[in-house]
Amino acid sequence: MITWNSLPYFAIASIGFALWALISSWGAHRLSGDSPELKQKVIFVNLQMGASLCVFMAFIILLWLNLERPPFKTMGETRLWYSLFLLIVGWMTWLKTHYSGVLALSIVMSAVFMIINIVKPEIHTKELMPALDSLWFIPHVVVYMFAYALIGCAFLVVINEGIARHWHYNRKALEHCDRLVWQGIALLTMGMIMGALWAKQAWGDYWSWDPKETWAAITWVMGLIYIHMRLRQKVNQRMAYILVILTFLVFQICWYGINYLPAAQNSVHVYSQN
Repeated sequence: MITWNSLPYFAIASIGFALWALISSWGAHRLSGDSPELKQKVIFVNLQMGASLCVFMAFIILLWLNLERPPFKTMGETRLWYSLFLLIVGWMTWLKTHYSGVLALSIVMSAVFMIINIVKPEIHTKELMPALDSLWFIPHVVVYMFAYALIGCAFLVVINEGIARHWHYNRKALEHCDRLVWQGIALLTMGMIMGALWAKQAWGDYWSWDPKETWAAITWVMGLIYIHMRLRQKVNQRMAYILVILTFLVFQICWYGINYLPAAQNSVHVYSQN
């Protein structure tokens, strides 16, 4: 039977395959697009990242079966999904850009969230509060966590540019930031709509300006500001990167930062700790 105590074994195997993929990916950005060596690297990375994701997804599925409910109830359970989605988005970003630095940072961030779950395990009961027993539960949380992973990866692209190029102009990296933020905000929009429909079903109101809802709206607006300013060509590369960093920081508050706000202690949106 797979329980939370099995996480370290799956996490080590998953990160091990991901690091193997990272080693295989190194130097790909220097190769031409039709290079046989690049094609070979892509095959190796795909196989190794595929193995990494399969291992970690296996843990989540088996935990789901053991809990007899979707593992979205607690903060620790959402960190599982964020770790998984970071690996996916980091892999997809590498396939587009061949920047091994971004893949490395996504693996490191994913591993950090896995380690937090190992060091700070939470009590994971099988019971769900009545409001969570809804058809909107799974799609709402999955869409939100994938959106967070996309914005997180845009942040990692910015950090990689700072480390590797000291934020010198790089059109390809900036365009990829654009795509990641656009996709992330599109999913956030879907998640907010699903959440509103769910809230109407569970509590009778589409929107109540709960602290979680307020910070979700702030995150969404920050993303829209980035999209608007980029489409209008109102910001240079450095300012665009600053907006990405600010959007990432705001979503961190929205995801788990509000758990520490006094005004949010009675919020129905704060993740359960038990």
